[in-house]
Amino acid sequence: MTLTKNDIVMRVSEMGFSKQRSVDIVENLLVIMKDTLAVGEDVLISRFGKFCIKTKGERKGRNPATGDEMILRDRKVVTFKCSGKLRDRINGDD
Repeated sequence: MTLTKNDIVMRVSEMGFSKQRSVDIVENLLVIMKDTLAVGEDVLISRFGKFCIKTKGERKGRNPATGDEMILRDRKVVTFKCSGKLRDRINGDD
């Protein structure tokens, strides 16, 4: 099962917030995270994990439609490394 943004909003609203307030809370949290990552800073959430920006270098690629080789430019990707606490919980070690 996939946890969607709407599912998160519903869980926040179960804590006593109105539906609209819950939407605002979740949206604002995501905007803060996106803005922080966009300027190249990491997002660390204690006991959950760390979102980081990594740079992938230029490399050879292939157009899947035509099979033509091409050079893929440098790009940045977001990576996630879970905390030890989260890893333990996932593995049932908590």
